[in-house]
Amino acid sequence: MAEQEQSLFEQFPSEFSHIQERNDGVDNPRDRQLLTILRDEREKNLSPYAFRTKNSRGRRIEEEPCLVRSPFERDTGRIIYSQAFRRLRHKTQVFFNAKNDHICSRLEHVIYVKYIATTIARALNLNLDLVEAIALGHDLGHAPFGHTGERVLEACAKKYDPSMTFRHEYQSLRVVDLLEERRKGNPGGINLSFEVRDGIVSHCGETYSEYIIHPDREKPTELLLDPEKALSALPATLEGCVVRISDKIAYIGRDIEDARVAGIMEFEDIPTEIKSQLGTTNSQIINTLVGDLIHNSLDKDEIRLSDEAGQAMKELLEENVARIYRSEKIRRYENTMKNSLEGLFEALMGAMADKEKTAKSDNPVLEELTKFIADYPDKSASDVQIVVDYIAGMTDSYATTCYESIYWI
Repeated sequence: MAEQEQSLFEQFPSEFSHIQERNDGVDNPRDRQLLTILRDEREKNLSPYAFRTKNSRGRRIEEEPCLVRSPFERDTGRIIYSQAFRRLRHKTQVFFNAKNDHICSRLEHVIYVKYIATTIARALNLNLDLVEAIALGHDLGHAPFGHTGERVLEACAKKYDPSMTFRHEYQSLRVVDLLEERRKGNPGGINLSFEVRDGIVSHCGETYSEYIIHPDREKPTELLLDPEKALSALPATLEGCVVRISDKIAYIGRDIEDARVAGIMEFEDIPTEIKSQLGTTNSQIINTLVGDLIHNSLDKDEIRLSDEAGQAMKELLEENVARIYRSEKIRRYENTMKNSLEGLFEALMGAMADKEKTAKSDNPVLEELTKFIADYPDKSASDVQIVVDYIAGMTDSYATTCYESIYWI
């Protein structure tokens, strides 16, 4: 008869000899030590370029670790239970405030990125918990009306403060660091791990010509506090690089599917040379790019596509810009949304100029603004910053409702 395999307690007696057993069923030193060993043992078999959870730079505010979940699993929980995450289901991907249930929302896009990124990370033997948290949190700070809303909001803010910028990547970091509450009155946002925060702020998916990404492992922790530097830096982990390129893969063909519904573009409109390289459907495009990326990134400290696939992806993204994002129908949408956001911004800035009068108003928009000001976590923030944060958190439909509530007679 074969010898019975030893338990972990027998394999690592020195690790447990000093620990007194408790049986409270919730949290005890013996279970904590055992689960830590199990996690470390699993991660020993990851790629040499994968990030090990035990090497995390930690949270801005130190916390007692969770008994069961790794720090990155815990971050995923905080993200998906946040109000900002829930609001993504009513935020634009491309088509504003769409009435058609089959048009992609920002929440669906996030789920697609998570699926594609974890597929790649599993094949490359990277840290799946870290990839999942970054992917699910990467767009939490998106303004209403997508990238149009982002540009309009920045232009409105610059009229009052020329030094202000608005980029959804950094706004996503502001959401998790400051604006989203985990416990009432508790500072520090939802207090995520450095590696997740870094992946969120470094996820930029609008760099069309980029198809080779190297992690910036020596990135200073404090760099995340500087918007300009944080936005121009590459992710600190290979897992962050995976999410960064998965963002493009997720929307490149999906946007064409939505454009078909809107009567703007068909897959048949894609130039022949691009179709021959990538495919003629969203699923074919995703399969081609994911397969090519895995093949060219295996056992390397970089995430990359082949030159042929990378060039084809760039050309298809540029086709999408010309045929979809700059189409006449989208431009008309943009004009309408620009007017709404500009009008809403000006009205709210006017309300900020006399907060006492605003607090007495029975207009529901100003009542909600008064509550937002009262709960705002940074008491030193400018009026412009408060209004930017207030509008950025709105869904497409709520922003439209607020505009109508203020201006319609």
